[in-house]
Amino acid sequence: MKFSLITVSYNSAFTLEDTLNSVLSQNYPNIEYLIIDGGSTDGTLEIIKKYEVRFKGKLRWISERDKGLYDAMNKGINMATGDVVGFLNSDDFFSFPNVLSSQMACFTKGVDAVYGDVKYVQRKNPSKLVRYYSSATFKRWKMRMGYMPAHPTFYCRKKVYQRYGNFNLHYRVAADFECLLRLIYVYQIKTIYNPMEIVTMRTGGASNNGLISHWQIMKDHLTAFRENGVYSNIFIISLRYFSKVIDLVKGQFNNMIYYK
Repeated sequence: MKFSLITVSYNSAFTLEDTLNSVLSQNYPNIEYLIIDGGSTDGTLEIIKKYEVRFKGKLRWISERDKGLYDAMNKGINMATGDVVGFLNSDDFFSFPNVLSSQMACFTKGVDAVYGDVKYVQRKNPSKLVRYYSSATFKRWKMRMGYMPAHPTFYCRKKVYQRYGNFNLHYRVAADFECLLRLIYVYQIKTIYNPMEIVTMRTGGASNNGLISHWQIMKDHLTAFRENGVYSNIFIISLRYFSKVIDLVKGQFNNMIYYK
């Protein structure tokens, strides 16, 4: 079974080498690696070219203007030739060398998609934990509260995207939630939780930048529920922020223990 791993980049020279090295470290051999660049001007393309030979023909990339993150992700899905599609952000990296082999082992159980856990770290100090997001307690019904599996860990068969659609570009910052709501809640694809830390993720992404972003996320969630015929409201989806606070407190506590 073949993985299509997709990285979307734009002016990512500061972090991209960590991403590339983590892909090269994976012990699962049957992959293609797709980099969808938005027309970087900061040295990102030079880094891609430098690493291209190390992938021995498994890396394909394009660099052109796009309509944003989700448009680039859709381009990657459409380019993918593998059985399974997964994403690795250009400022993130795999937590362990056996991530892809572990994810693939889950697909042998006949599921449509697999998801796991994410560790959030400081952007300039990846050794310092900010938050740990576990998908262990995720249930389909919790999507009505705005919960979803950690999207950077979500690996899905390409035929599912072909059947039910890619990311909806009408959503500014939460097209990932709408996509998973559609796939998991509405069409009830078969998923499984992989109890493993899949990705180490630097803070500061498109969906975690301040109150304005959180308000836009809530608006996108309400629109996603309405357009997919799923009942929810502001009160119900606000409940998930209590768990975020708990996760942040846990992260700070773990840092205190680590640096003691």
